[in-house]
Amino acid sequence: LYLYNVETKKKWQLTSGNFEILDVQLSNDGKLFYLRSNRESPFEQHLYSLPVAGGEMKKITSLPGNHETYLSPDERWIAVRYSYSNKPWELYLMPNEAGAKAVQLTRSTTNDFEAYTWREPELVWFEAADGVKVPARLYRPEAPKRNGAAVVFVHGAGYLQNVHRWWSSYYREYMFHNFLADNGYTVLDIDYRASSGYGRDWRTAIYRHMGGKDLSDQVDGARYLVAEHGIDADRIGIYGGSYGGFITLMAQFTAPGVFKSGAALRSVTDWAHYNHGYTSNILNTPVEDSIAYRRSSPIYFAEGLKGHLLILHGMVDVNVQFQDVVRLSQRLIELGKDNWEMAVFPMEDHGFIEPSSWADEYKRIYRLFEITLR
Repeated sequence: LYLYNVETKKKWQLTSGNFEILDVQLSNDGKLFYLRSNRESPFEQHLYSLPVAGGEMKKITSLPGNHETYLSPDERWIAVRYSYSNKPWELYLMPNEAGAKAVQLTRSTTNDFEAYTWREPELVWFEAADGVKVPARLYRPEAPKRNGAAVVFVHGAGYLQNVHRWWSSYYREYMFHNFLADNGYTVLDIDYRASSGYGRDWRTAIYRHMGGKDLSDQVDGARYLVAEHGIDADRIGIYGGSYGGFITLMAQFTAPGVFKSGAALRSVTDWAHYNHGYTSNILNTPVEDSIAYRRSSPIYFAEGLKGHLLILHGMVDVNVQFQDVVRLSQRLIELGKDNWEMAVFPMEDHGFIEPSSWADEYKRIYRLFEITLR
């Protein structure tokens, strides 16, 4: 956070350290900034206060997890939208005092939901080939059910955080990972290079090469599972949607032998066909930087497919258009590849709507892993 004098053009840095400032609000009396930050840990977000001239950041919220905060008009009270790893978002109320108790006001989960013991994923760091520590969430099966196989999940969007101590926006996948663990699979969910929450260098590590360090982090995650958790190297699968589907394709095409099987959902296959606003910030434009686009697009590496591949896509997807997988499927046919299948969802957009579509999609993914990883 910086303070800038619009008259003298001078600026002062008010905060520094290995953390991010996420939101800022000036107090009514102009003496304090209220900040949301991950200063305590990249895996938690809290509300802090800071004198406008700089000084000590005082932590106000105290529960482990994430706090989306809203001050009352008189700033005496704070409404908190709070969640934890295995507890969905609820509304809390607390006095505007450091360490004050937050009282829960809502209960939005059902008795059926609460009857199941949802896992609290273990937060781990593993070392990538270039020496960088990579964060991940680990789901472990109970010892008697452990089958020696593993699944790596790749979150979408690229610039998004999914390794944390709050209720995930990927709540369906969180539930699926609990199901996989119940059936003996170890699951690793990685905040690979380009994910949010870890600063500028992490965010920009994929500049001019999608499918570079973001992919190698998945490969190194698989090796970590083998070395540290006794996973059979020949029984590791990978899956993800959107950007996660893109990474799954790149893994199956350019890292043969690492993943026995992969499920790619609503995947970008050629970045030259994706929207300019997103892609140009990372790869420039196809005219200016054709090399970056070619080395980042799975369709140019389809000949490398060795493992099993399941492609799933909504036919009315207005984000990653259906033509992407149509072109890729034709390429796989021309290459004479046999170990792939495609499931089409005629009524679905990028984010599915119908429960039957979600159920069908995850049924197919689970069946792929049961057939190829058991």
